[in-house]
Amino acid sequence: MNAYDALMDFTRETQALAQVAGRLAWDQETVMPRGAAPQRAGEMAAMEAVLHARRTDPRVGDWLEAAEAGDDVAAANLRLIRRSYERAGKVPVRLASEIARVTSMAQGIWAEARAADAVDAFLPTLDEVLRLKREEGAALAAGGDVYDAMLQDYEPGATGEALAALFGRLRAGLVGLREKVLEKEPPAPLTGSFDEGAQMRLSRQIAKAFGYDMTHGRVDKAVHPFSSGSGLDVRITTRTNPTDPFNCIYSTIHEVGHAAYEQNVDTAHLLTPVGEGVSMGVHESQSRIYENQLGRSRAFTGWLMGQMQEVFGDFGISDADAFYAAVNRVQPGLVRTEADEVHYNLHILMRFDLERALIAGDLAVGDLEAAWNDRFAADFGVAVDKPANGVLQDVHWSVGLFGYFPTYTLGNVYAGCLYRAMRDAVPGLDVGLAVGDTTPATDWLRDKVQRHGGLFEPRAVIARACGVEPDEQPLLDYLTEKFGGLYGL
Repeated sequence: MNAYDALMDFTRETQALAQVAGRLAWDQETVMPRGAAPQRAGEMAAMEAVLHARRTDPRVGDWLEAAEAGDDVAAANLRLIRRSYERAGKVPVRLASEIARVTSMAQGIWAEARAADAVDAFLPTLDEVLRLKREEGAALAAGGDVYDAMLQDYEPGATGEALAALFGRLRAGLVGLREKVLEKEPPAPLTGSFDEGAQMRLSRQIAKAFGYDMTHGRVDKAVHPFSSGSGLDVRITTRTNPTDPFNCIYSTIHEVGHAAYEQNVDTAHLLTPVGEGVSMGVHESQSRIYENQLGRSRAFTGWLMGQMQEVFGDFGISDADAFYAAVNRVQPGLVRTEADEVHYNLHILMRFDLERALIAGDLAVGDLEAAWNDRFAADFGVAVDKPANGVLQDVHWSVGLFGYFPTYTLGNVYAGCLYRAMRDAVPGLDVGLAVGDTTPATDWLRDKVQRHGGLFEPRAVIARACGVEPDEQPLLDYLTEKFGGLYGL
């Protein structure tokens, strides 16, 4: 067996163990009994210790030194394994295991604090998570920028400075559009009560309409929707609200975008580094284009209205144009996951600034709630009414995902580029969407983005699909055209 084959056999076993650890995390957030949290934390810490030992095994370094790439796939696998090996080697096993233990416990503490609107019950835990993640970031940075080092776990090649510049250009366009839209009379919202069991049945139907393979996946409920797994076992969660079925529907479509990416990677790459999505920015491009450009389009919402009428009966909106307007209603709401497309990125830009300040030590955890509330009032003109709608609304910081938030907006930027290219490449796209057939769109995305997995670097994936380097202008053009039409601007 040559060095490359030996390395790949070892790596497939490591990837398989990582999938098992991921299944433990899925179980924790869906069906695990609440009292099992301390034991699960120990289990997660033990799994992380095993994974860390494998990722830093000296044999990996020897194999990397001796291995030769026979083709582009082998070259990509070696690139990704080398990156993982070098990063893992900078983090002590003690720290990696402790982060896994603490964040496993923190997720449950956050969920209980959120349900009780008890910020003080969570902040000491968040302070501990932040301390550990800053220590990890400093080890990874090796004297460089700590936040930049953290970003590499989610978007290789990104820097805080470059993202801040991109977001600054985006902010100006978003704020200008928002001001024009909010001067207009908003459309009527959806009202009424919608059975939560029926919402889940409808969400599974919609998941299938977007190509989610239920023989290799499932849809469950969680406090915060997420997607888990890769290859032949990719699971998603959603959530329900009896007065807001759009929360369930669009959370499901969003997570299906993530899941479809993982399900559609070429199975020849199963349990290899190339066999997963290349970055969270590219991942979010899939979830956001599924959710917004496709799922909130005039064509698709016309079909969706009919499905909702079949499931819920008369809910007070019988006109397809009025339903489309209700789906895309612009309002400065409190919750990120319920935000319209005009406001959504402003939610992310706020979180990006706050977490950079936390990592830099410019913002203390004890001052975070006040900083959040002040910034939200300044950006949205709305006062936060309770912590569950404010600093406690997102799971990310509780589980140590510092550097994840900016990938949502980066994903929106990528999605804008992809949608422009898709409209040019797939004539008659709306004809299929109008009857609930997303296949022309999802086939194009599978061919141009999803099947490649980690074969190319993140920006290269988008540039290859679109024929140009990605930037923010296609997203701004899409939003201006869409909401200009809806609001008569």
